[in-house]
Amino acid sequence: MEAIVLQRLKETIALRVQNISSFLSNAPPSTIKLRVGPADEKAVAQELEMLQTTIQKVEDNTIGLCEVCNEYIETSRLEMDYTACVCLEHLSGEERTNLENDLELSAKVQQALFPHAPPRIQNIELAAFSQPARIVGGDYFDFLQFKDGSHAIVIADVMGKGMPASMLMASLQASLRIIAPESKEPSEVVARLNSIFCHNIRLTNFVTLFLAKYNEYTKTLTYCNAGHNPPVMMKKSAELVSMEPTGAAIGLIEQTSFEQRTIDLEENDAVLMYTDGIVESFNSQKEMFGQERLEQYLRSSFQKSAQQIISGLREILHQFTETTVPADDTTVIAMKVLG
Repeated sequence: MEAIVLQRLKETIALRVQNISSFLSNAPPSTIKLRVGPADEKAVAQELEMLQTTIQKVEDNTIGLCEVCNEYIETSRLEMDYTACVCLEHLSGEERTNLENDLELSAKVQQALFPHAPPRIQNIELAAFSQPARIVGGDYFDFLQFKDGSHAIVIADVMGKGMPASMLMASLQASLRIIAPESKEPSEVVARLNSIFCHNIRLTNFVTLFLAKYNEYTKTLTYCNAGHNPPVMMKKSAELVSMEPTGAAIGLIEQTSFEQRTIDLEENDAVLMYTDGIVESFNSQKEMFGQERLEQYLRSSFQKSAQQIISGLREILHQFTETTVPADDTTVIAMKVLG
């Protein structure tokens, strides 16, 4: 195999190892638990071992050898999935069909558009705000539809900033716009995303993602949280519900499962979805805004409209940080259940 391809593979995989290792070494235990979701650090350690084994194969020039004919597989395929180990001509009919679908998906990704405005949903009011820390950012939100026509609400965050994070998030956005309309449930979408991005050498860091499905007939919200900061819902009964992770972040663990949960919605309930740029904002005394302040704010403002909830949160953040320029990308979606 060409030396330049091997070098690019090694550098990309090594960078991914570095990013995951740095995350495990520097992040507080609570953050690690959040990002890993129901899995544990052992699963992440196993992922690192697999990546180190892959680097060794690159160094030995044995990566990409076909298990059938012992010839190197196509370079373009290896760049898309560095675990590929069978030539195209030796794939089964089903494997070939799956690969063609993925290649078709990759082509469609390049043609995807940016997010639309919030949709009109019966008995639901939606509002959103997003501001990158730089000219471009890695935060993302969108409003889509599932196969049965039910509404999808998504918020995500690439670990990183600037153009690299923005380019990866654009791919994620486009992928979601193709996959969601073909799928029935949030967990199905998230599992496929993880499968697509986990072996792509362009993914050197992981992505946190929260995907919810709103059923306007049953007035329920079914969600899958892939290592994302837990959205909070304030019930009219004064109960605060936290939507904790149901799976690991996208691209963090290859062999993992993504569960989903369903909650009932009632009149005047308010849901706040956000990225870590909100709770990890600091003031001049180096105090973090934090989850507790966010929950206190929602308790005091959940009876307002979705737009008023977001406007109020932005004002409180401005007063806390004493600046309108965020240190990290900040994105928030407010969902209010009407009568």
